This record gives sequence, structure tokens and C-alpha cells, in this order.
Amino acid sequence: MDATAHAAHTAATGASGAMPEPAVDPVELVRQLALEARQAARVLARLSAASRDQALLAMAAALRAHGPRILQANAQDVARARATGLSKALLDRLYLDEARLERMARGLEQVASLADPLGEVVRAWRRPNGLEIAQVRVPLGVVGVIYEARPDVTADAAGLCIKSGNAVVLRGGSEALATNLAIADALRQAATSAGVPAGAIAAVPTADRAAAVAMMQARGLLDLLIPRGGAELIRTVVEQARVPVIETGVGNCHIYLDASAPYEMAEAIVLNAKVQRPSVCNAVETLLVHQAWAERHLPRLADRLVEHGVEIRGCPRTRRYVPQARPATEADWETEYLDLILAVRVVDDLEAAIDHIARYGTGHSEAIVTSDLASARRFTREVDAAAVYVNASTRFTDGGQFGFGAEIGISTQKLHARGPMGLEALTTTRYVVVGDGQVRT
Repeated sequence: MDATAHAAHTAATGASGAMPEPAVDPVELVRQLALEARQAARVLARLSAASRDQALLAMAAALRAHGPRILQANAQDVARARATGLSKALLDRLYLDEARLERMARGLEQVASLADPLGEVVRAWRRPNGLEIAQVRVPLGVVGVIYEARPDVTADAAGLCIKSGNAVVLRGGSEALATNLAIADALRQAATSAGVPAGAIAAVPTADRAAAVAMMQARGLLDLLIPRGGAELIRTVVEQARVPVIETGVGNCHIYLDASAPYEMAEAIVLNAKVQRPSVCNAVETLLVHQAWAERHLPRLADRLVEHGVEIRGCPRTRRYVPQARPATEADWETEYLDLILAVRVVDDLEAAIDHIARYGTGHSEAIVTSDLASARRFTREVDAAAVYVNASTRFTDGGQFGFGAEIGISTQKLHARGPMGLEALTTTRYVVVGDGQVRT
């Protein structure tokens, strides 16, 4: 960290626990961090896979060793956030304990155990003129991440970027500033001691919005920008950025209970998708129910949801089966609640369910519960989302659950990357062309 960034970091993490803004210009601070990251990226791309893996293991050990300091910083952030009225969902994302910190460390170790994506030959061929052409996987360069209330993003993003040979510039939200800086300091020190170049892991030590805007405008310094957070943050980054952006979208996820859905399976999947952790983007927000299934089973399922504290907002047909449900409005079909609230609509058939998802879905995760193979095939063929499930909970849309070790975000767009973004999504390719004197005529 250069002198300017170090001074800003000291100001942001003073012993008093207060969060004063650094005296340095946030725009200049971001520029300096990005320049250092760009220099580091050139060196990092040349490091062996073994060296990068060793750095990841050292980073995991550092999270454990610095655990008390990280948790103390997190307790300060949580107390401040609670006092300012941060929502229950965001408080849950912000909160760390020893178990969550251990999962972060294990995530780094799992990433270290994965195959090295760099140097992979995607395809190769020989032209009639004798040219040998290979498409080879290489790092992107410098990845910027702007995120809210998610300290685990700090570790996941840093780990995935180091493994894939990229430098990373991290700008977390004000509600998690102390926690993010404590985590980033531990990771940076460990990585540097293991041979990773200084500047490869940079955390912006200010909550000043100007710093986030500076990252959005840092064309030529950042190669990719990934926003992680609510709809407003993502929309702002997509609309204002001059740097290429991967849109990690809002999760207005649906589960459709087909006429043939087995009750016990349907109940288990719906409860897991709504109740297990309602504050995350892969939790279900709307339940679509075939009219025949609703007549047989919906009252029983609604009772189970209410037992778990879920508030049901239903269409008029739903309320005939579930009188205690609040009337659903048009806004309910569009809302990512991130809370124990579930919108329920009874539909005529599979086609009506697919039409509803096409209108209101955000392209994140959609599921069908069915015993009908034809229905399952049609659902997976026609529903347009990053992850489409048959007889499983939407809660599995996660880099760790997909075997990626971790994720840097869940892309809901269609170019370059879609779904949980692991190592491969943090690379690009170059063509290596080998000849023996060929010239074009």
C-alpha cells in the first residue's frame, strides 16, 4: 500500500472505532490503487500455479489468525448499522461470527485446490498454410468490485482473483467498512508474504461515494467492474460506468408447483428456498401453483409456511385457499423481498407459469417441482434464467454449491459470463499463432 492509501486506511480504522473519512482525495486514491493493481497484475499473471495456491492457503490461515480483530471490527459495524436502521436482511449479510469466518477461510482453501485455469488450451487447430492456432486462457487483468454489506465478498473476490491471476480493487459499502478493511489487511499481508506482488489486493479505505464513481470511470485502469448489492446499486453502476460491467442481478426467483408435484418434495423445497436464509438473492420470492395442486395441497403448505413465520401475499384465487393471506398487488410480483414474505399466485397451467416468469423474473434462478418429464423438459427449454432447476431448491445457485469454491457474483446477463462466476469467468482468452515464416498474400 502506498503512503497515500496507508494514510487513508489509518484514518478510516482509528482505535476509537469511529469512521472518519480520509483526508485524501478519494478520486486520486482510487487512481493510485488502480495503478498499483495494474502493475501488480503483470507480475501476478507470471506467477506459477503453485505460488498462487500457496498464497491462498496463507490467506486462509490469516483469516483464522486475525479472527478476533476481524470479529471486533464487525461488531462495531453491526452496532452502527443497527443504530442507523439497516434492514434485517442487510444486517444478516453484514454479520460475521466464527462459523462464517471459518467458511470464508475454507472457501479460500477450496479455491486453492481447484485446477489452474491459466494456460488452458480451449481449442487448437492447424490451418492449411501450416499456421498452428491455439486459443489459450489468460487473466483479465484488474477486476474492480463494488459491493454492499457483504464482508464475505472481500475474501471470495480476493481469492478468486489471485487464483485466476488478476489483481483486484475492492470497494465495500459504508456499513461494512471496518470489517472489510480488517479482512483485506489480513489477506494482503498474507498474500504479499507468500510472494504475491504488493497492490494485487487493494481495498478502498473510504465510504465516500466519489470513490465508487471513480472506479466506474476508471477506463484503462480497471478491466472489469462487478457490482454486488441491491437493485439501485447495480442500476447505478450499469448506467454510469465507462468500465465494462458484469451485471450481477436482483434475484426475483420463482418456484412453480406443477399439477403432478409430490407434496412432501414440494414442501421441503419451498420451505428451504424461502426460510433457510431469506436475505439472499437465491431465496424464492414468488410461488406459482397449478390450480389442481392448489385445490389439493395449498392450504396445508400455507400453514407450514406460516408456522415458519412467512407472510403470504396472494392473488384472489390463492386467498380462496389461504384466507389469512394478504392481497397481493402488482408490486408484489416484481419485488425481491429478502425477507420472510412470499407472493403466491395460482395459475391455470405450465404455460401460464412460464408467462409469469417471463414477465416478472430477473433471470436469476427459477424452479419447477413436477413428476412429469414433459413439463420438466419444457420448463428448462423455455424459462430464460441463469439457473433453471427441476425438483431442487433455488438456494443452490451459489459458487460453492456448484463446485467453484466461491463466486465473485451471480451474473444475470448473457455476455461473457452467466450464473455463478468462478475462475473461468475471471479469465479471457488470447490466440497464440505459431508459424514457420508464413506471410499473407
